[in-house]
Amino acid sequence: MSKKELKVCWLSAGVSSFIAGYLKRDSIDLYIYIDIENQHPDSMRFIKDCEKILGKEIQILKSPYRNKENVIRQFRYINGPSGAKCTEILKKRVRKEWEMEHREYQITYVWGFDMDERRRAERICEAMPEFKHEFPLIEKNLTKQDAHAITARLHVKRPVTYDMGFQNNNCIGCVKGGMWYWNQIRKYFPEVFQTMAELEREIGHSCINGVFLDELDPERGRKEDEISFDCGIFCHLFFLENQEGQKDEPTKEE
Repeated sequence: MSKKELKVCWLSAGVSSFIAGYLKRDSIDLYIYIDIENQHPDSMRFIKDCEKILGKEIQILKSPYRNKENVIRQFRYINGPSGAKCTEILKKRVRKEWEMEHREYQITYVWGFDMDERRRAERICEAMPEFKHEFPLIEKNLTKQDAHAITARLHVKRPVTYDMGFQNNNCIGCVKGGMWYWNQIRKYFPEVFQTMAELEREIGHSCINGVFLDELDPERGRKEDEISFDCGIFCHLFFLENQEGQKDEPTKEE
């Protein structure tokens, strides 16, 4: 007996996943957003605005760990070769549990990869062959900039973190950020910077390779030198690609 079909779009509170979901709105059965306490409060406003445009309720899921600080303290781990522990616990585990509860369905996932992320789209298909996958932005040759423009034309205000100069609407104080990123956090969210600096010392590991936040020079880092990182499955695939590229190189400290 064939499985029932279910098409799902996981929203990240970023413009690319929203536009992907918008382009496929007539065929999507379910929109899901994983809420984390570390997201900027404006993220939920954005999700509710998206809900109005999409015309469907967005299901909100949440890990019992609630935030990255709880995860780091529980597992005594920030990030490393296998990725960030907070991504695994707060997002990946939540998604896997949802998939187990819906294993009677043949699931198609709609992803927000843009035309410059074709390789990542290929890696999604390779890493998750048990599911079908659709990439609306790639199908229509749309860039991330196009997604921002379409969001504006739909009269949806993008999350405020973009206007602060951040490349993605991730958790405030993402452990995968570089020097420029963390100096921006120091500028806009000093209490988040201080909390993570103290947590690094408590755990004995730093977010940034080679420097603790309380030692970070406020002038260090350049935006153009830092990778545009997304959280969730996007981040997981980045680490897979990073490890693949280092197979023949000496091991580097993360």
